[in-house]
Amino acid sequence: MTICLKPCIYNLLLFNQNIMNNNFKKLEGKVAIVTGASKGIGAGIAKEFAREGAAVVVNYASDKTGAENVVKEIVDNAGQAIAIHANVSSVADVKRLFKETKNAFGRLDILVNNAGVFKPIPIEQVTPEEFNRHFSVNVLGALLTTRESLSYFDANGGNIINMTSVLSEKPAPNLSIYTGTKGAIQSITNTLAAELAPKKIRVNALAPGTVATEGTEPYFGSELKELFVRETPLGRMGLPEDIAKVAVFLASDDSAWLTGDRILASGGLK
Repeated sequence: MTICLKPCIYNLLLFNQNIMNNNFKKLEGKVAIVTGASKGIGAGIAKEFAREGAAVVVNYASDKTGAENVVKEIVDNAGQAIAIHANVSSVADVKRLFKETKNAFGRLDILVNNAGVFKPIPIEQVTPEEFNRHFSVNVLGALLTTRESLSYFDANGGNIINMTSVLSEKPAPNLSIYTGTKGAIQSITNTLAAELAPKKIRVNALAPGTVATEGTEPYFGSELKELFVRETPLGRMGLPEDIAKVAVFLASDDSAWLTGDRILASGGLK
């Protein structure tokens, strides 16, 4: 009797390859909310999370079309995603965001506080209205979503990533309000990391350098771009995917020993 081993060997190799592919998906089975994910860094993070196996909630405040396009790209690539409208500075909106996430995916594992306002404002033009607009979204929004997440993370804990900026510690003209919000986020991250550790919730900050996005493009003239590129050792502006890969690291078990940390993703800009 002749026994052919080739089919068995092929099936075994295929089985092992499937296992390897699953192992490479660092967020398999996880559910993530990414705020402000209709464009830019948030969209990049949402897409990368989906590629790594997570089901993703693409939150947006105004750009419904952008959010739907991000969802479509994820779904077209065999991922799971939905778009949910919510203004993160609104208590009612935040509660609805988390409730709809639970209804859609049944759980929550990761929260990325990415929603933010960015607008260069010379000190002569600072107004209470602009101060309140920046701090309501960039700071209060992160506090409200974090507070709400505590009711949705299970006994295994959770993972919170707060988006800050290299500019919170690097002087930059006309950004006193914006950098003030990012400095506040870093301080909040440090405090919440200690406060929430007993609940098995990790809280870290991700600080991008200058990144070319739809949100920053209108404010970066050619001279300012050249200045930032000259000061960045790797010699270019960042891209959303550069930041997204670091976000995956922070969201995964690869960073299980990190909390209260500030991770720079800046091309060397400091």
